[in-house]
Amino acid sequence: MSKWTVIGLIFLGICFITTSATAGDFDGSKPLLFSAIKVFECSPQGSCDEVTAESISLPQFLKIDFKAKKVTPARKTAGKKGSDIQSMKVVDGKLMLQGAEDGVEGVRDGIGWTMAISEETGKAILTASGEEVAFVVFGACTPL
Repeated sequence: MSKWTVIGLIFLGICFITTSATAGDFDGSKPLLFSAIKVFECSPQGSCDEVTAESISLPQFLKIDFKAKKVTPARKTAGKKGSDIQSMKVVDGKLMLQGAEDGVEGVRDGIGWTMAISEETGKAILTASGEEVAFVVFGACTPL
């Protein structure tokens, strides 16, 4: 188990003890903090490898502001501006968010992303795909 997985699990444990999240907390009415727990990087050759959030330049914690329609790093980090939520829709008890990012200007590193958040538990899966790479991030949200 990686260091980041342990830190993520400890953080989530603290969050669940100190807050009493309810099902209504994950319906898009309140801002959320997302924690990446397990991260996988997949290639067209069919392999998916577990990596760290840090190794793919994904902040460990993301703030989701539904009113502003933004997903931003929980901590301000140089070069990390966040992403606009371009679509929000509830499907079968999951709040689906979608967006796209250009990445670094002049570099073909743009991605499209989707996050599915369980309205009942706050567990979330973030997927992102670009050219010749895909990422799957399992995590959980807690109300801010």
